[in-house]
Amino acid sequence: MHIVDTALEIQREPFAQPFGFKGSSFHEKWNLIVRLTDSDGREAFGVGGLAVLWSDPDIFAGHTEVGGNLLQAAILEHALQLVKERSFADPRKMFSELLPEVHEYGQSITGSKDLNLTFSMIALVALDNAAWVLHARQRGITTFDDLIPPHLQHYLNRRQATIATVPAVGYNMTGAQLTELLERGAFLLKIKIGQPGSEEDMLQADMKRLSEIHALAERHETEGTESGHVAYYLDANGRYKYRETMARLLEHAERNDMLSNIVLVEEPFQEPDVVAVHGLPALFAADESLQTVEDVSVRAAQGYGAVTIKPAGKTLSMSFDMIEAALRANAIPFVADNACVPVLVEWNKNVAARLPDFPGIRGGILESNGPENYGAWQRLLSEFPILDAPWLSPRDGRYVLGDEYYRESGGIFREPTSYTRLIR
Repeated sequence: MHIVDTALEIQREPFAQPFGFKGSSFHEKWNLIVRLTDSDGREAFGVGGLAVLWSDPDIFAGHTEVGGNLLQAAILEHALQLVKERSFADPRKMFSELLPEVHEYGQSITGSKDLNLTFSMIALVALDNAAWVLHARQRGITTFDDLIPPHLQHYLNRRQATIATVPAVGYNMTGAQLTELLERGAFLLKIKIGQPGSEEDMLQADMKRLSEIHALAERHETEGTESGHVAYYLDANGRYKYRETMARLLEHAERNDMLSNIVLVEEPFQEPDVVAVHGLPALFAADESLQTVEDVSVRAAQGYGAVTIKPAGKTLSMSFDMIEAALRANAIPFVADNACVPVLVEWNKNVAARLPDFPGIRGGILESNGPENYGAWQRLLSEFPILDAPWLSPRDGRYVLGDEYYRESGGIFREPTSYTRLIR
């Protein structure tokens, strides 16, 4: 593909309440919209959401919320200038060629030589999505199945009938809100742990929070899990410093008869390279510490049995490579959200729908927390390119995916006009 022109716009979507994790919180999502034009005049659009706190907490802490978003958006603007009047074999080649150069630029503008690579990867999501759509249009591809690189198709050959939606239970979610989630059928909860304060303060707050959640959730039964009980997915976002502290949290869970509910603990440690998880009584997943494909095998050697795949956080291009690396390392790949708007949820869902069942869950899983975070979620659904698409909203805690979903690939090849019309 030869790119002759690029365009960029920003849309800001407020949260209903501050979204708290990693010991902090933020208040809105910046969605970046990219348009690419090739040498034959074809146009393709891509949307990507920013997440400064998730991708590099130090940058988030060192700037205003708007300032951090501006820095991340500047990386995308730089990338758009780099691709003009250049040719690439395919989107994965584009991504691999751009990433080192744009990350060096990101280090320069942030003043951080230790800038997390995920900070730069998430900035490239809108460009990567646009490149995949352009690639599809150039080759007459109309389904996600045909978009999967040939050597990966045997890894992504499932067609899940249902996918568990995994709402995020943040620090600020009230008991009433959680009860409403459970009554709507949610059976796998992503519980944000790692609350503000010292290591000991954090642990005490996390133990208290888990007990409060369990007291509500244990009243509910479900057909969505093999146990029949609501399952918990703990997300520490790298807040724990010591292995011993995590062990104490799991001991608390065991004493209070909720350890069997915990099907996953994600990204627990501040320094994941030096803390292994062998012997801890849970399935552990790596997330933002996976910055390269090589990191997958490193985490597997440390005892991590699962890998978080984030098409809307690290690009579809990187996700394809990480899925292959995870399965080669006998680790379980699964897909998680970044407080995505519906258009981006579908990029995630296309990958989740083609992965194997998640252990303990009847079907696939996809963390998707839009309804909990966006006050205007119903408006966002109404603006989706396929009106009233039945796969957009979960039923009894699950997305139901039929033949129409797979024919339409969730709608990712339809133009998201509510965003693209912003480009002048």
